[in-house]
Amino acid sequence: MTDLALLYEHPVWFAPLFDALDRRGIDYVAVRPDGHFDPADGTPPARVVFNRIAMSSFLRSDEHPIFHSIALLDHWQRGGARIVNGPDVLAVDSSKARQLSLIAGLGLAIPETRVVHRAADVPAAAATLAFPLVVKANIGGSGAGIVRYDSIDELRAAVADRTLPTSVDGVLLVQDYVPARNGTVTRIETLDRAFLYALDIAGGGTFDLCPADACQVPGAPIPMVAADPGPHLRQAAEAIAQAAGLDVGGIEVMIDDRDGVPRFYDINALSNFVAKPLDVLGWDPHERLVDYLETVIKEAR
Repeated sequence: MTDLALLYEHPVWFAPLFDALDRRGIDYVAVRPDGHFDPADGTPPARVVFNRIAMSSFLRSDEHPIFHSIALLDHWQRGGARIVNGPDVLAVDSSKARQLSLIAGLGLAIPETRVVHRAADVPAAAATLAFPLVVKANIGGSGAGIVRYDSIDELRAAVADRTLPTSVDGVLLVQDYVPARNGTVTRIETLDRAFLYALDIAGGGTFDLCPADACQVPGAPIPMVAADPGPHLRQAAEAIAQAAGLDVGGIEVMIDDRDGVPRFYDINALSNFVAKPLDVLGWDPHERLVDYLETVIKEAR
């Protein structure tokens, strides 16, 4: 049986990972979540399957693979494959509501949030919060499905006009708008539930803060620098990764400029790593990722 399969959807994001695997001579196959699978045939495509399904896949195709992939990964896991970022992780990745519940359950601060599944319930949820606030999709990617509202009248008009954000699962979050200190958020990358590196990303109040090459708009790079978030935030990120069962992924936090409280708001199981890692970090995290995959493959044999 093949050692490693990578289940992915985006056509170009994973070229650096494929290159790193090729350099190491690792036996792998690249698998797309298309076609069909037989639930009576439990044979997985490899001993180890690395889930690389992006939540932003719904932006590229109305027939996105998110929910299909949760079932597929669960099926392969039942067939004996070791899944890196398995179906339970993908289920958390695909629900910001679940992410926030998990984070708050660890005693960590989050933006004040209300979760609804009907547009009609949004104004009542907003009445329990202060303005400005944001309404965001439960499943989003690259900042998709987030809109700021500055008044209840503006929000009611959006409900009446049916211009609220929508989520592919029908769930919305009504959330306090947190002014990030210096307009900066911190993304803490973890590998095997341990700190890998961190970036300070200067968003200036925008919502699309993806640091990967493929997310960048030509001529408009997102300013980012390597960061040391300090022991408290490092430990908090590791606790989140442990609670989520996250094998590899990013955890995002911002310092609330109103009170200085770090507020965690996102768990992302798909990390493309930083654009131009040698320039930003001085080393390539793909090498560490491949080290980890080699260890997992040896354990699975």
